[in-house]
Amino acid sequence: MTRTHFAAERLVFHPDSPSACPPCWILVRGGEVLCREDGSPILSSLPDGVDPMGAIPLGALDGVPFSALGTGTVPAPLRPVTLRDLFGRVDGETLAIAGRAVHLVRFDGESRFCGRCGGPTVWKEDEVAKVCTRCGGIVHPPVSPAVIILVRRGRDILFVRSPRFPPGRYSLVAGFVEPGETLEHAAAREVAEEAGVSIRGLRYAGSQPWPFPHSLMAGFFAEYAGGEARPDGVETEEARWFSPDALPDLPGKMSIAWALIERHLRDDSPDPPDPRG
Repeated sequence: MTRTHFAAERLVFHPDSPSACPPCWILVRGGEVLCREDGSPILSSLPDGVDPMGAIPLGALDGVPFSALGTGTVPAPLRPVTLRDLFGRVDGETLAIAGRAVHLVRFDGESRFCGRCGGPTVWKEDEVAKVCTRCGGIVHPPVSPAVIILVRRGRDILFVRSPRFPPGRYSLVAGFVEPGETLEHAAAREVAEEAGVSIRGLRYAGSQPWPFPHSLMAGFFAEYAGGEARPDGVETEEARWFSPDALPDLPGKMSIAWALIERHLRDDSPDPPDPRG
């Protein structure tokens, strides 16, 4: 199975007991994190004048608690950096913690009032959720499932190009799961809609949290089953097969898209091993 990327596997989301260690902090401004001069968003203490009121616990890493805090200012010498711009500049674990911070700070700001009765909400003590102080309604941070699929025809890979991509950039077919769909149905539908081909032999490969703003990407391998590659003209402006020795500009190496591509390139048969031998 493809190794997960952008995942804080050692971060304990819900520690059993409070830690005596001072917390580390992630300061969030909108979709940006405030970074030190060395490029890291992890702060060992809050800058002078920053009020810790409203801090959101993220979990504990090696016994050290982490908290997120929304802010409207940028204290010197910190500088704001988007999550996307952190790609390739910090390790995957730091990137994951920063992503969790941005996700929860955004959720906190968007759920201050109950969507059912309009009453004020507060953080729930026993889980990551908000509870309405008037009607008792509970709301959890949204997680939107999405699929990304490496479709292969022999050794060739199906790539698509979105109008939003930088010039020359291609990626794999991807899209959100719609209400009532399974992941498998969403994968087949997205490939048919965005690239005009049908698939068979869908195989789960791994997943990646993707806080842009709150997705969970489930990655798959699939075999080409028929049809002519063509863009839909909306989500995709190009759909093309590329051979391994003539690949286009690709997504960043911390993305699950890259993980799928890399595994295909190094393994002629990316099927998981049969446990029966």
